[in-house]
Amino acid sequence: MTPERLRTLCLSFNAAVEEFPFNPETSVFKVLGKMFALTDLDARPLKVNLKCDPQDALRLRADHPDLIAPGWHMNKRHWNTVTVDGGPGELPDRLVRELVEDSYDLVVAGLPRADRLRLDRP
Repeated sequence: MTPERLRTLCLSFNAAVEEFPFNPETSVFKVLGKMFALTDLDARPLKVNLKCDPQDALRLRADHPDLIAPGWHMNKRHWNTVTVDGGPGELPDRLVRELVEDSYDLVVAGLPRADRLRLDRP
């Protein structure tokens, strides 16, 4: 997964935007004002913080101990830090896409009903 592909993926979701509230290096991807991904696209290795169901977070960390860790500077129960370009043995792009999509979906599920309905409209 390249930085460009990660940015494109995050922005591919309905109403997703990229903002820089912390500093010019840290991309924060949000849906209707709520963060679903946080990354420094210039960092090597490339890592992204993603929201995750707590049970899935534990399983993913156990399955990929060198590439998925508790969310750095985040609620460690609900966020993972995922290394997306970890070199040999890196996570498949398909899994990274699923993790980003799951993060987006979890954030959308927590939005007020009226906002969720707005997202469903074409």
